Amino acid sequence: MSLNKNNIVIYFFFFPTLLLHAQRKSQEVPTDSILTENLDEVVVTATRTVRQLSSLPLPVTLIPQRQLERTGVTRLSEILNEQTGIVMTPDATVGGGEGVQIQGIASDYVLVLIDGVPVVGRSSGNLDLSRFAIGNIKQIEVVKGPSSSLFGSEALGGVINIITEKPKSEKISGQVSHRSATFNNQNTTVSLSQRKNTLGYSLFVDRLSTDGYDLALGDEGQTINPFYNYTLNGRVFFDASDKLRFFASGRYFLQNFDVPSGTSEERDGNAHLRIDHKVSKKSQFEYEFYYTNYVTNEQAIDPINDEILLDNNFDQKLFRPEIRFHHSFSHHNVLTLGGGYNFETLNRSLFAEQVTFDSQYAFVQYDFKPLERLNVIVGARFDDHSEYNSQLSPKLSYRYDFNANWALKGSIGSGFKAPDFRQLYLDFTNAAGGGYSVFGKEVEASGIQRLQESDQIANLAVDPADLGERLDAESSVGYNLGVGYKKGKLKADLNFFRNDFQNLIDVRILASKTNGQNVFGYINREEVYTQGVELDLQYRLFENLNLSAGYQLLYAFDKAKEEAVANGSVFARDPETLETIRLSEDDYFGLENRSRHTWNFKAFYEVPKWDANANLRVVYRSRFGLTDRNGNDLLDEFDNSFVDGFALVNLSFGKTFLKHYQLRVGANNLLDFRGSNPLAAQDNEVLVNPGIQFFTRLNIQF
Repeated sequence: MSLNKNNIVIYFFFFPTLLLHAQRKSQEVPTDSILTENLDEVVVTATRTVRQLSSLPLPVTLIPQRQLERTGVTRLSEILNEQTGIVMTPDATVGGGEGVQIQGIASDYVLVLIDGVPVVGRSSGNLDLSRFAIGNIKQIEVVKGPSSSLFGSEALGGVINIITEKPKSEKISGQVSHRSATFNNQNTTVSLSQRKNTLGYSLFVDRLSTDGYDLALGDEGQTINPFYNYTLNGRVFFDASDKLRFFASGRYFLQNFDVPSGTSEERDGNAHLRIDHKVSKKSQFEYEFYYTNYVTNEQAIDPINDEILLDNNFDQKLFRPEIRFHHSFSHHNVLTLGGGYNFETLNRSLFAEQVTFDSQYAFVQYDFKPLERLNVIVGARFDDHSEYNSQLSPKLSYRYDFNANWALKGSIGSGFKAPDFRQLYLDFTNAAGGGYSVFGKEVEASGIQRLQESDQIANLAVDPADLGERLDAESSVGYNLGVGYKKGKLKADLNFFRNDFQNLIDVRILASKTNGQNVFGYINREEVYTQGVELDLQYRLFENLNLSAGYQLLYAFDKAKEEAVANGSVFARDPETLETIRLSEDDYFGLENRSRHTWNFKAFYEVPKWDANANLRVVYRSRFGLTDRNGNDLLDEFDNSFVDGFALVNLSFGKTFLKHYQLRVGANNLLDFRGSNPLAAQDNEVLVNPGIQFFTRLNIQF
């Protein structure tokens, strides 16, 4: 599959002109033919204003509260894995959490928000989504593709916004639930809320513990060690007047792992204040103040000689004030302006000293309908950062409704990701691993000089003048072009996408040491792209039976490696004939950990007279490669690092008793898929999945 980039740009910018011409020759759509929409299906992440999901020109996935309750899942990572174009990938950090991949874009480039403000804690670039409980969530919104025009850095590949529930009842209401599952997985949740006159509040407490599990049965210890964690969240809503509203929120997360001969603790806290000031019927200000702090403490000790093998402390803080202004010239004509300031610090044991970032930013967006059937959104954001070049991130999207059933939507936008603390300030020498060193860009010159002064450098692999050169922000341009159809019981969305990345930060060798080890640094080098198609179908077969299915076809390649294969300069050994052969273009599989095909199927069935429900969810992922194993620096069909395709089948049944008692039983990975990790040593089996997980959950509402 191949797309011409220049043609795509032409199509995206000239299609609205063609539609304007077509509009003048068309008849008006009768208002009585327009389908009644579900007014609850509104989203705020895509445009930072309240918009109906069905009217958006952008690819957005909405996961409502009802779906979260019916599936019986407890963590954000579990529910995201069942959505089209979204794949959960393992995290190599302690705890074995999972990051998220959207349209083939890695977790490093996906921004995660809670109630519109960012969470931090990417100690290795990846954000572990299993640390987010979903017991008090109203809905989850996923915007696919570059969103830096509104959200800045880390939104290069998309945005996930977790939106919590607001209190509604004048009486104190809430629920207590407990879920027990395989591996002695115990999850207890307590929540309560009240809304009385102008004041509302809510409290949420969640505790999760497990005995962990082991995927490498022949090795000592467990893959996932036993752990427990707590999530506490309190929120207050106060309407001072019709024009002035306050919202305050505090969240705290604590996690402890039972690590043999060591400790591992994780803490995450934030405070959030938002003031909504309605100046007039058409104008409104939003003032926001946000502070968050993420801390980890890890230590591993050799039990034989009490030697410290690992001592890793991580303390990241972010303070961000922001102001936004919305003005509605008319119902379909809204201007949004905003600006803010980020101040970020990180104190890490692998850094020579505490480091700080600060940046200022401003953004603008104009959402308007020049014609009855055409909606256009144009916007841009400017970021001025203390450690890298300023960034301008524009975006254009549009939606054209041909009639009440058919719609065309498209978008083109740029995204960026700033070099992180690790890539700039890491100062690490692995004594236990043979003495190799890794230096961030800002400390590599002084690090090399320090090693030279102690006679540890055998030779330099780079020009000394190149040491310390500024890293550029990684950037992308994303395209989405889709068609939507909705009539009666059927809803379908087809979306073509392509994301072109430049200046991706890669590791390079700076020098060789006298002990034979290397010194590594970072450099802007790679250009990669992901492209493909997504299909989402929803159909109500009967009044109480809803079916949905999704499919993604994905191609993800490194451009330089793709060109090298096309030029005939890449070789590999055929494992069957043991002959060295020149690779063809069909032999290059693409980027690691990307499946060519993924699909999902869901069936939700309600039995009102029994006050019961059931659902079946199936997720399939085709084979994917983990790494290059034959030394030609790319993943090809002759590598033996491929994980075979597999399907995860999840089943859940629920029944309500006496109006307030809900019992749910189910099984995740019903077919007991375990798989085999191809990177395991010979005669040492390592599994991909721990197997089937049975669970039961009792929920009491009051």
